[in-house]
Amino acid sequence: MNRNEDTLSTTEADQFGLTAAALLRQGTQSLPAGIKDRLYAARLKALSVKKPEKVRIEQHILASSSGNWSSGSRSFWDNLGWAAPLVVLVFGLIGIAQWQQDSRINDIAELDIALLTDDVPPDAYADSGFLGFLKNGPLAESDKDSLSSVKTPS
Repeated sequence: MNRNEDTLSTTEADQFGLTAAALLRQGTQSLPAGIKDRLYAARLKALSVKKPEKVRIEQHILASSSGNWSSGSRSFWDNLGWAAPLVVLVFGLIGIAQWQQDSRINDIAELDIALLTDDVPPDAYADSGFLGFLKNGPLAESDKDSLSSVKTPS
């Protein structure tokens, strides 16, 4: 049996419903008044105890990083939560850049002090090993020289 033969189109189903309703209305005309009243009371009672129709509402539900499920209604602080790490990152990068700039300024100041106090000769600027000298510090070299001169009498 073919399924297409058993189904009605929308217009055919509407026509069938209208015809059935007309026949039922004609049949109720010939019913006695007492039966009509009982049928009317039964219909009202059935409608009063009828369960409400379930309405499907589509709502987006997301899982947060803590594993909690939350619905689409989010508070102001939840919406701001993604921005907090970004703000910390930006201020961290600014702080690191400021620290590096201060460190460079301090290194230049130490160099200027060493040049002005004659601990470093002016020709040191042209020397390729000058960075190693700065890392070891000017006092470290002078302490080694003074200790070696004390241990080995000349």
